[in-house]
Amino acid sequence: MSADRVLFDEPGPAGRRRIRIATGLTLLVLAGVVVLAVKQFSDHGQLTAERWTPFGQLSYVHFLWVGLQGTLIAAAVAALISVPAGALFGLMRISVHRPVRWVAGVYVELFRAVPLLLLIYAFLLGLPRFGINLPIFWKLVVPIAIVNTAVLAEVVRAGIGAVDKGQSEAGEAIGLRRGQVLRLIVLPQALRLLVPTLVTQLTTVLKDTTLGYVVSYPELMKQGNNLTVYTHLLIQTFLIIAVVYVLINFALSQLAHALDRRLARRRVTGGDAGAAGGALPADAVGDRVAPVGQLS
Repeated sequence: MSADRVLFDEPGPAGRRRIRIATGLTLLVLAGVVVLAVKQFSDHGQLTAERWTPFGQLSYVHFLWVGLQGTLIAAAVAALISVPAGALFGLMRISVHRPVRWVAGVYVELFRAVPLLLLIYAFLLGLPRFGINLPIFWKLVVPIAIVNTAVLAEVVRAGIGAVDKGQSEAGEAIGLRRGQVLRLIVLPQALRLLVPTLVTQLTTVLKDTTLGYVVSYPELMKQGNNLTVYTHLLIQTFLIIAVVYVLINFALSQLAHALDRRLARRRVTGGDAGAAGGALPADAVGDRVAPVGQLS
């Protein structure tokens, strides 16, 4: 099972044909839009050399580099917070204790529904009135982490649910407790399913940092906006920023696909045979299964 099937069913032949047709038509439309945009830029003098050469200067590059660093740092910190927190809330969602499930469910449903921009404004304008005034960096990172934790909690819950129920039943059949079944059998397999999806989710975290302008955090978009105030090269600046975002997101997407292919090859070649069969460490099984000679 690939990571894409954790949340979506694999399309059949007719579905794949419709997807190919829709993809081809979409690419044609996008190509037409790009050609039209280039023509319009050329007609209005936006592609002349003097409007692009300033971006070869070290001062311009450094200014945007500072913004890119701010974007990457904010995205990395938000991811470091939201990934383990999302895993925790995902486990809480499947807890046998109803209050734990209720708390996790309220958190997930609430913060999946609240717009990130509104939450950032709450940290910027609302909380300081109650004496909670975080630094600018955290006014951006904490709301991003809160929202993405809720999203990742559902991803983790879906990944755990995608593991064959027979795996859990096999563990319980040899006397493992529910926590041991989850830790030794289910979670390792769910993690292999979820790794590509989690990497893909990083693109969402990265794009969320563009809301840093609300709190005046110097991320890439904010730095680009500041640069246009002095240079008036708005189109050129934001085209360059768009290319940077596309390259970063493309790299993350390729990493996710590479991980998915690698894990799929391991499953096909039997590299995960032990995990897929619910194999357990010897010390976890040995004291629960009596030797054949002792059976009567």
